[in-house]
Amino acid sequence: MPIKSYLVHPHDGKKEVLAHALAAITECEVLPAENKDVIVLVTETDTKIEEEILKEKLEAIPSIKLLAMVSGFDAPKN
Repeated sequence: MPIKSYLVHPHDGKKEVLAHALAAITECEVLPAENKDVIVLVTETDTKIEEEILKEKLEAIPSIKLLAMVSGFDAPKN
């Protein structure tokens, strides 16, 4: 199961809108920074197909200025 973490930079003034949009996606866990205009995003999907669908959902969010993957790995299902 692919698990990835990202730093997400919103367009100016769009941090709250972006946080709500990301939180609405079930595969996402959102951690807004308190002192910076950035969001930490952790995603988890069960298959590579779900990962591709999630990628398309993220690319469709207009308030994302920059999405930078920090870490990613594929954990085997037990």
